[in-house]
Amino acid sequence: MKKPLRIWDLPTRLFHWFLVICIAGAVICVNIGGYWMQWHAYCGYAALSLVLFRVLWGFIGAVHSRFTTFVPSPQRLIAFLGGKVGSGLGHNPLGSLSVIALLLVVGIQASTGLFTDDDIAFQGPLAKYVSNATVSLISSIHAFNSNILFGLIGLHLLAIGYHQWVKRESLILPMIQGDKELDVERDGKGLPASALLASKDGAPQRLTALVSLCAIALLLLYALGIISF
Repeated sequence: MKKPLRIWDLPTRLFHWFLVICIAGAVICVNIGGYWMQWHAYCGYAALSLVLFRVLWGFIGAVHSRFTTFVPSPQRLIAFLGGKVGSGLGHNPLGSLSVIALLLVVGIQASTGLFTDDDIAFQGPLAKYVSNATVSLISSIHAFNSNILFGLIGLHLLAIGYHQWVKRESLILPMIQGDKELDVERDGKGLPASALLASKDGAPQRLTALVSLCAIALLLLYALGIISF
């Protein structure tokens, strides 16, 4: 029998939607160009801070946000594809791999942007510390990686549409309100008992997330020489 269960804690939900805003903002600003390239950079700094936070939250966050819970072993992935285990309570095994891929690609995109220089409107804060050849190489990686990022986003949207309209399972609403309607016994088949619990989502967890994100953002901006203490 299905019942609502808190899966996505508020920090994970906010991370998701703020990252969407950062990526959309970066794409819009880079296409406008000119002065807006600086805002493209700001979106990149924010995205990198969010990715670093999500990596940390993957170790200290709520149960369904932790890598140990949602990243599948090769054996579980094969068993899931063969229909021998449940889809899981949060991301299914394929969805989990897409999350890791997106985190990696967004991290690469934001990091390489720190070294780019278009010789017109923008120079990354770390470009001056490397050779022109290195800047050119990293700028090429930045441009190529953007195509991979758009491809992954496209696959992500297709997967959401498939679950929404074919399987009649909403992935968007749980990422807004946090709860999913689940049959824990069926969906959690093959998972350890610790992965079948509701995510803790109270004030202590939210405060920890806020302090962690602020610390990461400030340290990043300090390391890039954008702010000083």
